[in-house]
Amino acid sequence: MSSTATATATVVIGPFSTTSSSNRNARTTFAANFTSRSFPSTSLSSNRFFFRLPHTSFSKRSPTFRRFKRFSPVMEWQDCTVKMEVDVPISVAYACYSDREAIPEWMPFISTVKILPDKPDLSQWSLKYKAFGQNIEFSWLARNMQEKIPTPNQKIHWRSLDGLPNRGAVRFYPKGPSSCLVELTVSYEVPQLLAPVASALQPFLEGLLKRGLERFATFAKSYK
Repeated sequence: MSSTATATATVVIGPFSTTSSSNRNARTTFAANFTSRSFPSTSLSSNRFFFRLPHTSFSKRSPTFRRFKRFSPVMEWQDCTVKMEVDVPISVAYACYSDREAIPEWMPFISTVKILPDKPDLSQWSLKYKAFGQNIEFSWLARNMQEKIPTPNQKIHWRSLDGLPNRGAVRFYPKGPSSCLVELTVSYEVPQLLAPVASALQPFLEGLLKRGLERFATFAKSYK
């Protein structure tokens, strides 16, 4: 059985002794936890001041002496950016990419996108892909962010609200009356499942996004 012992440390400030010798220096004594040390005193009045300093020693089994859990490490965020010139007018490319539920038809790792009927700015996404020797599956709820000043045919951007943390943007730049440049940027938190291969994840995903934009370029030509 363990117990908690409490000692009291007393600091005495004032003359240590009342000898008649004037050449003897006054000293103060500090005693704590059954140990004492003496130090030269300063020029104070002859009054004594006592301060009680509680000192508590804990046994190893004391409930106050607990082991703290280690905090989870901050997960790494990665960014991927790919570009592709598309041979369709910028308005067509923008409308095609804005059709979120059609994205699984050309993005290789997105399996489903469902727009919430009562909140069209929200959509539920699911990802399924086999990579790094694993069947990878994630899902998230995303919100399409609205610009304060609408900029049609220029930018689409989103961020996740729950599930796999991610955010991104698609920007459209005119190259002529019948072509445009599509730039896709995706930022995501590396899932703990894939942390051991984090260094290989970014170039792998960039390859998938590039393939997606290649398929998007073909898909957009027949988009109505």
